Amino acid sequence: MKKGTLLLLFLFISSFTIYGQGYTNPIIPGFHPDPSVCRVGDDYYLVTSSFEFSPGVPLFHSKDLVNWQQLGHVLTRPSQLPLDKSRASGGIYAPTIRYHEGTFYMITTNVTDKGNFIVHTKDPKGEWSDPVWLEQKGIDPSLYFESDKCFLTTNPDNTIYLSEINPITGKQLTSSKAIWTGTGGRYPEAPHLYKKDGWYYLLISEGGTEYGHKVTIARSRNIDGPYDSNPANPILTHANVGTQMSPIQGTGHADFVEAHDGSWWAVCLAFRPQSGLHHMLGRETFLAPVRWDKNAWPVINGNGTIDLKMDVPTLPLQPFKKTNPTSDFKATTLGLEWNYLRNPDLKNYSLTDKKGVLRLKGSTIQLDDFPGSPTFVGRRQEHINFTATTSLTLNDAKEGDLSGLTVYMTNEAHYDLFLKQTADNKQTLVLRYKMGSLSHIETEIVIPKGKVYLQVTGTNDFYSFAYATDGKNFTPLGKIEVRNISSETIGGFTGIYLGLFSSSKKASKAYADFDTFEYSGK
Repeated sequence: MKKGTLLLLFLFISSFTIYGQGYTNPIIPGFHPDPSVCRVGDDYYLVTSSFEFSPGVPLFHSKDLVNWQQLGHVLTRPSQLPLDKSRASGGIYAPTIRYHEGTFYMITTNVTDKGNFIVHTKDPKGEWSDPVWLEQKGIDPSLYFESDKCFLTTNPDNTIYLSEINPITGKQLTSSKAIWTGTGGRYPEAPHLYKKDGWYYLLISEGGTEYGHKVTIARSRNIDGPYDSNPANPILTHANVGTQMSPIQGTGHADFVEAHDGSWWAVCLAFRPQSGLHHMLGRETFLAPVRWDKNAWPVINGNGTIDLKMDVPTLPLQPFKKTNPTSDFKATTLGLEWNYLRNPDLKNYSLTDKKGVLRLKGSTIQLDDFPGSPTFVGRRQEHINFTATTSLTLNDAKEGDLSGLTVYMTNEAHYDLFLKQTADNKQTLVLRYKMGSLSHIETEIVIPKGKVYLQVTGTNDFYSFAYATDGKNFTPLGKIEVRNISSETIGGFTGIYLGLFSSSKKASKAYADFDTFEYSGK
């Protein structure tokens, strides 16, 4: 074979190692809405909303924009995350992450506390600062840095406003100026500013974070406007005829990033409907390529839509080693996938009282209650089809003490399978449904004391519950439609958590020991 032919063959083969091809959406599955992304060199960092759950604002890292690994959370201390007053879908809304001259900034809104605030750090894997609170009201705040100036955009009254601020002190340096109201869609929000080819581009979302969601964009030669709308708006939506049957809906709340190879990309939220028009997993994080020619308007994925299977060139793919979905609770801290409700009483949680066991101490605060934080720890449902299994023993229990597994949307919407202590010193296994003002016990059977395995299986239309005493031979207990606790039925902005909980009717020494939690999905 001639040297020239060998060289061409080598270059052809090398092209497949230099660039990747194709990926699967969502890139971060399960309840991870309102994504924002920034780049530092060839590293990418992404944050999403967390609402009433703590720790707050999950933080992810990637080398290729496709494969993401959670680094931790931005808000980890009570001083950063006062959630005591947060009802379902309250708390932390729509964070933006930005990097400027060696410092990372995260700006967001605590809608049930004092509003908009900023935290910062030199090391995103470490501790972030305490909040500095902003004078400007509204939600979905974002930062844009230019030279030594920092600009704030937000939307207090269905209008996008701009002001200059000090990002370290939070002091507002200029008065707020209205710069755009969008294209006429309801709830113009999620404003992000970018500068390219001498133009300032203002990216927003309209239509509400539901089926009519869309992304629109305007531009100006001056940062404070006037801004002209893109004649081709919206630049991303699945509200049109061509995508009305798409398995992805509610596309919106986008953020752009320029990759280290000069390509442009958009992250956005969307949801995957199931059982008709219902969605359970919450709004998830999706990725799409952006073509952005000089002096031209950006075009997302060629036609303003996205797919589950994206057959497009990517950066060199650098996947992380997959983590084991089984939690055996042998570590001294919970994995990053686990969250609490509001601000937990950490005295009710222990990984050290007994090796290899998560011990939950019963609280008088129930799953139904607000305010307060029940003894609850949960991880997100990430797949429409999944199985989750846990094993536990209920100890030192008195009448009414109970512990088990919950499929949790809100304090008003959850399905629970649990062990319960009775007045005659027996133990029962209970399957209970809570749907708004309706509460129903589907099954209650007497079961021998000792270790019990509880299991929930999710499909497109049903959650099915079962139990076993040997961990192998599971007995079905019942099933119920997923749609009864969907966002479309119950409302709100979150997604399903698969949780472990423990509660008591009155002060008690009862506790539950969970020694495994296994999750698998497809």
